[in-house]
Amino acid sequence: MDGIIVIYKPKQYTSHDVVAKVKKILEEKVGHTGTLDPNATGVLPLLIGKGTLLSKYLINHDKTYIATIQLGKRTDTLDEEGIVIEKKEVLKQSLEKENIEKVLKTFLGEQEQTPPMYSAIKVKGKKLYEYARKGQTVEIPTRKITIYEIKLIRIQEELKQIVIEVSCSKGTYIRSLCDDIAKKLNTIGYMKELERTKVGQFKLEDTITIEELEKAKENMISVEDFFQNKSEITLEPSKLEMFLNGVKLDTNQQDQVYRIYDQKKCFIGSGIVENKKLKRDIIL
Repeated sequence: MDGIIVIYKPKQYTSHDVVAKVKKILEEKVGHTGTLDPNATGVLPLLIGKGTLLSKYLINHDKTYIATIQLGKRTDTLDEEGIVIEKKEVLKQSLEKENIEKVLKTFLGEQEQTPPMYSAIKVKGKKLYEYARKGQTVEIPTRKITIYEIKLIRIQEELKQIVIEVSCSKGTYIRSLCDDIAKKLNTIGYMKELERTKVGQFKLEDTITIEELEKAKENMISVEDFFQNKSEITLEPSKLEMFLNGVKLDTNQQDQVYRIYDQKKCFIGSGIVENKKLKRDIIL
């Protein structure tokens, strides 16, 4: 059983919890390409068996989220799991649609972001949350991120909440983004809810729950399906043997990834063409 299963991660499960459950259900090697916070829900692609070799094609994928920002309060973790450390009035202007949309536009494009103190980023050999739990302060290095699209979904005026949709690059901390948006709205805030709706090509409609997986184990996206948009190359027996042994084959194909088949149309795996040379990539 080799490929990808796209799980809908429920709240209060860590990504590692989900991996452990799926591993037990399928009795296969299971990996993931990026974690979701325990209080976040949504798209979590899991790599099964030799599907773990696809990790390099998924690790840098862009992502889309729907986030609820609670205005007027700030927590130490920048989400609802933390302790409220500050409160501030939310002015009427902070909840006006025109003003919110104007502020959101300022976050479009490439920028430097400061990750939250409660995160797993390492500084001087220790994770930031280790410093935070001990009440220690440390300079947090910024990281370059890109916000491709950000839009207002709705305003929940009575609750002093706004809901936004964000499409962003790998490494973007939505908790930090929510904090920064609240500041630009002349108040404070934290990320109350978060749902990841897309990871690369995988969307909410592609997901299944852990319970659904327990009932039916056929929801696998095969390695062949993963490369379905790539062109194919068929190799005759002698060249296929050389290819499988790691020999680079001469070719006139363009530089890119290809699906590799034998002459019986059996899927072998993927190959990469670079400088007119075909080399093995992922072999099943």
